[in-house]
Amino acid sequence: MTVKEVAEALGLKVRSGAAKLDQEVSGVYVSDLLSDVMAHAQEGNIWITLQIHPNVIAVATLLNLAAVIISRGAEPEAATLSRADEEGIPVLTTNQPTFEVAGRLYQLIGAAK
Repeated sequence: MTVKEVAEALGLKVRSGAAKLDQEVSGVYVSDLLSDVMAHAQEGNIWITLQIHPNVIAVATLLNLAAVIISRGAEPEAATLSRADEEGIPVLTTNQPTFEVAGRLYQLIGAAK
């Protein structure tokens, strides 16, 4: 399943990194602690977070994550979106709660395997 397919299935808004929506998604990681994501997320994962600052993109780039979903209506900083475009990291947003997004992604990713 690609980032684009996930975005369409969940009704997510693409905020940056649209050129990389064709990336395959290998799994999902949910955390708001950057060090936790750095230690445990895996290449190709979609990361769900409430964090909105540019360091999110630095971590996503370091790990070669497929995309970042910012949940619960949190608005990413302009610098975050700019950095995401530079690095080619799709940033998707939603008003849905983190738990709901994670549950729906679990169903999608599991069904696609």
